[in-house]
Amino acid sequence: MAVLPVLADAYLIVSNGVISGYGSMKDLPSSIRSAATIDVAGRFVFPSFVDSHTHLVYAASREEEFVMKIKGATYEEIAAKGGGILNSAKKLRQLSEDELFECTVGRAWDIIRTGTGAVEIKSGYGLTVADELKMLRVAKRIGAETPLTVKTTFLGAHAVPKEITKDDYINLILQEMIPAVAEENLADYIDVFCEQGFFSPDETERVVERGKEYGMKPRIHANQLHRSGGVQVGVKTGALSVDHLENVGDDEISVLKNSSVMPTALPGAAFFLGLPFPPARTMMEAGLPLAIASDYNPGSSPSGNMPMMVSLACIKMKMTPEEAFNASTINTACALELDKTHGSITIGKKANLFITKPVSSLAYLPYAYGSNLVESVMLNGKIL
Repeated sequence: MAVLPVLADAYLIVSNGVISGYGSMKDLPSSIRSAATIDVAGRFVFPSFVDSHTHLVYAASREEEFVMKIKGATYEEIAAKGGGILNSAKKLRQLSEDELFECTVGRAWDIIRTGTGAVEIKSGYGLTVADELKMLRVAKRIGAETPLTVKTTFLGAHAVPKEITKDDYINLILQEMIPAVAEENLADYIDVFCEQGFFSPDETERVVERGKEYGMKPRIHANQLHRSGGVQVGVKTGALSVDHLENVGDDEISVLKNSSVMPTALPGAAFFLGLPFPPARTMMEAGLPLAIASDYNPGSSPSGNMPMMVSLACIKMKMTPEEAFNASTINTACALELDKTHGSITIGKKANLFITKPVSSLAYLPYAYGSNLVESVMLNGKIL
């Protein structure tokens, strides 16, 4: 993770939407010297970010809860007052599928502008069969109607609606939601918010094992607020990733070391909620890889700006720029099973790239946090 190869004074050839060649300018093939060119003198050309954890589909913002947090309310207190996930669910149920798409597509273009080329989108603000399906259909439309590569995740087990008992809601997920999602082929993955006050490790295991029966691979919200057991159940069920990790220790690191699960940090959520940041250095020194994603959602991380996530990873998690860029490109691509096509500048991969403004070094990008340093974006071989 500490090595990010950089080729200076270079050429890059894009043909038919994929990367077909690169090398030193002195070796530029004469056969393509007359091709259409983009001069990127003084700039960096990066592979597009792969954001492997978002809740991009939602109905409305929740800045009123932001003010409550400023005044001292905890995440759990806001949820107990009808805020949080249930607040988003109430707002989402009032929108048609087309209205929800119109709410979402602008956010999709926003993340494209900041360098994201592939994204995972979860459901979880519907909490009824019809509304969970509506969310996933909108997520699929984002993949069809924008240049983004989209992977979808069914997260019915995000919270328990007030009008139903937890046991009845879990049965609804198992018996109705999962089969309905599978029937329309709406989800690549299944996720559960494994956390105190939400879903226990045993409940998480039941839900993801049912999802696996229908071809949905697990990924787990794990260890955000407490040592929830989410890491352990993620490893037990063969999850592709365990995400959040604000509260991990030696036991969780030991379990992860003996697995193929990708640990994924969401520094935007830790920053916004004032939580401890995942112990990136400790995890990497133990031999673990690490991925970095945005957790873009209206309640706990209302930003899908991946350059900002890279800055937070460097500033608050003490990752080097090289480690943070690898974590947010090739490692997140691995977490979404996209590492054969995304996440690096490699011959044969999709030409998903972004070009920076003139900058002095690689480290300048995370150093100049909050600055808009993305000058142009290419997705699927086309400059947008």
